[in-house]
Amino acid sequence: MVSKEQIARINALYKKQKSEGLSEEEKKEQAYLRKLYIDSMKANLKSQLDNIKIVKPSNCCDHNHSDKNGNHGHSHHHHKGCNCKSH
Repeated sequence: MVSKEQIARINALYKKQKSEGLSEEEKKEQAYLRKLYIDSMKANLKSQLDNIKIVKPSNCCDHNHSDKNGNHGHSHHHHKGCNCKSH
């Protein structure tokens, strides 16, 4: 996780880069902090995606609601007892 201080430093280096430029040492620090920030964001996103669960409504039928083109709906008969509103 990136700290508030590290984010503040990223912003300060960005502002300095735009106004007067950075020394080689500051450029290295900026690259390091940016990589740290991006890696942290990727890990956070991966964690969120890993915790996603697709849940089928309990009152839905067991068939696919998409045709071969990804369009919802059915070209065949209505399934009795299905209350998924995709028919």
